Amino acid sequence: MFRVSNRFWFSFHGWCSLPIWVLFCFICLTGTIAVISHELTWLTNPHARAANPDNLPAKSPAELVAIVEKAHPTADIGQVMVMDPYLVSAVIFSDHDQPTAIAYVNQYSGQIQEINSGLTFIGFMRMLHGWLLFSWQHGYSIGYYLVSAMSLVMLGSLVSGLMIYKQFWKAFSAPKIRTKQGTKTLLADLHRLVGVWSIWFILIISLTGFWYLIQGVIYHTGIEVEPHAPAISGRLLPTTEPRAFPVSLEQALQLAQQRYPNFSPSYIGLPEHNRDSYHLYGSGGEIFFDHYSYQVAVNPWKGEIMQATSPKDMNGIQSIMHIADPLHYGTFGGLWTKIIWFVFGSLLTGMSITGFIIWSLRLVKAKAAVPQPSWKKVEEHC
Repeated sequence: MFRVSNRFWFSFHGWCSLPIWVLFCFICLTGTIAVISHELTWLTNPHARAANPDNLPAKSPAELVAIVEKAHPTADIGQVMVMDPYLVSAVIFSDHDQPTAIAYVNQYSGQIQEINSGLTFIGFMRMLHGWLLFSWQHGYSIGYYLVSAMSLVMLGSLVSGLMIYKQFWKAFSAPKIRTKQGTKTLLADLHRLVGVWSIWFILIISLTGFWYLIQGVIYHTGIEVEPHAPAISGRLLPTTEPRAFPVSLEQALQLAQQRYPNFSPSYIGLPEHNRDSYHLYGSGGEIFFDHYSYQVAVNPWKGEIMQATSPKDMNGIQSIMHIADPLHYGTFGGLWTKIIWFVFGSLLTGMSITGFIIWSLRLVKAKAAVPQPSWKKVEEHC
């Protein structure tokens, strides 16, 4: 029976990380920061905080849109994003002097606390981690494939590491850290210990990352996983276009609430043209599904639901698509799971560094052990 030697697993484990160590470490680091990007925004930007000293109820997205329209009468509002309760809501609009702007609206007081016309820290970290800021062309980004392909490297490191570290489960009950046998021994013990305690985390990150790779291929090839709401027929439109849609955003939200009583909006897309719909995305209380798992499209002319989907209506691929993000970023349990993901993300980043150091020391030792030719020895003594 064929048996793979430990020498092979050592080499395989090293080559899974060494050739792309800098990229792998960078992706781990940016992903760790992206997990708490909302919290960092709250800490560093007072205008992003949704203070509510009077315990006021949160205003509806429709009310927030009305507040921005009153402050900017010529604005064309496109989207509304409802963040965590401690963060302001974001109303995205364009105006004659601002091609794209984001109004930070306190959903409790109704005050516009900031107008941001640039890239936000949250968006920057997600793009940096997700596709390394490589541009998207023809439905794909080279950076996206580079990042998602790291899941194979991570999975290979996990499997080879477990094959090298025999009886790894003993590290749970009897962890071993030798501090008096040199730097290499200490780093190796820390590397193994952190690796064993992070098995579950590495497995989740690598599997969800592999799904992102599959998802990128699906999008790139034009396969439609989630059907889009149909465009409104031109025959159903009025002959004279009114100044506003007969069905308001508030009415559309009420229709979504009637369809799904537990519906909580997270992202709202207003109609971009007269044949478009209100696109309402949100959650309904399922812990492992993201904030876009409930989708309702409402006809702004007739007040009819054009399309509605929820986790109960999803097939296997659609369910994975909406479960991957909460598992990858640890958002499914709120702040506490984010902290756990941040801690283990930091440990994973540290593992990539210690692994590189250990492998480098091993290469230096191996090179020193190779006998040098006589002519080389003569040169060194000249």
